[in-house]
Parts: sequence; structure tokens; C-alpha cells
Amino acid sequence: MMRLLVMGPPGAGKGTQCVKLAERFGVPHISSGDLFRHHISNKTELGVTVQKYLDSGEYVPDEITTEMVRKRLDEPDATAGFILDGYPRTTGQVGDLDSMLATTASGLNKVVVVEVPDDDLVARLAKRAREQGRADDDENVVRRRVEVYQEQTAPVLDLYKKRGQVVEVTGLGSVEDVFDRIVTAVGA
Repeated sequence: MMRLLVMGPPGAGKGTQCVKLAERFGVPHISSGDLFRHHISNKTELGVTVQKYLDSGEYVPDEITTEMVRKRLDEPDATAGFILDGYPRTTGQVGDLDSMLATTASGLNKVVVVEVPDDDLVARLAKRAREQGRADDDENVVRRRVEVYQEQTAPVLDLYKKRGQVVEVTGLGSVEDVFDRIVTAVGA
């Protein structure tokens, strides 16, 4: 059973790598960003609330994100494992995830951190904004998202490092090179 958490700042290539990892291991890719966009595009009450946070570059409150992830992890395809992308991002969310996984008697296998320098992140996201028309990839919002990521996820990484679960991988290079580094790092 493969249960991975993939972390990294916005634009590090987590989503691309998570899709490839999910295919490789035959488990779902569960992205908090995709869950957010689903609710936003369907104009649900939750989506309207989430949009306000994303537009300002702030994180969505833990209780909203946790409830969306909890529902997704309860779906049948996630019982054989999963690739988490974008959750948990705070120590509170780590506790929530630990509680969710405690009922299955199995925790995360590894926490993969995809590392990319800030200037490369901004350039990647500016390109994505042009190509996909994503308002959340405006340069000022991107820089704020990177700051928030660093402020709020550093304690999460410290916690997982203390547990001996973190593997760090450079996110520079081709998609295939990064994927190969991740697969090697998780020992699969």
C-alpha cells in the first residue's frame, strides 16, 4: 500500500509528479487544489468561500480543507493507498490526517518534498498563468503564496523530519528526471 504526501511550494511541479506517481502505484491523486477548483467551478457555497482565500494568496482554513480531504479519503478507491498533494499544510492538519489514518492502522509511507528556487517558481507560474489563464498565478499572489507556504509548512516539515519520513528531491530538470528521483527516494 503506497501512501505518499508530496509537498513543495506553488509551482514546484507537485501536481504533475503526483499524477505520474498515482499512475505508477495505481492509487488516486488527491489534490487539495483540485478539490478547491472543483467546488469553485461548481459555484458551491464552499467554493465561494474558498475563492476568497485563494484570491488573496492565503490558505483556506484547516477545518474546510480537512473536511474535503476526509470525504475524499473515505471513497473506496483510496483504501488501497493514495498520493496526497497540498494537504496537510499546517500542524493542525497533520493531527487531523493522523486521526484519519489511525482508523486504518497505517500512516504515510514517506513525505516527498520537491524543492525549487523561488525565482524559478515565479517564472513557472507566470508561464502557467499565460497558458491556462489562472488568476491565482498573478506574480504578486504567487510571491505571497510562496511566503505563506514557507511560513506555515516549515513546522509541518519539521514534524515529519522528526518522524524520519521526509525525502527531499530537486524539482529542477525534466519531468521524467524529477519523477525518477522521487521513485528512487521513496524506494519503489
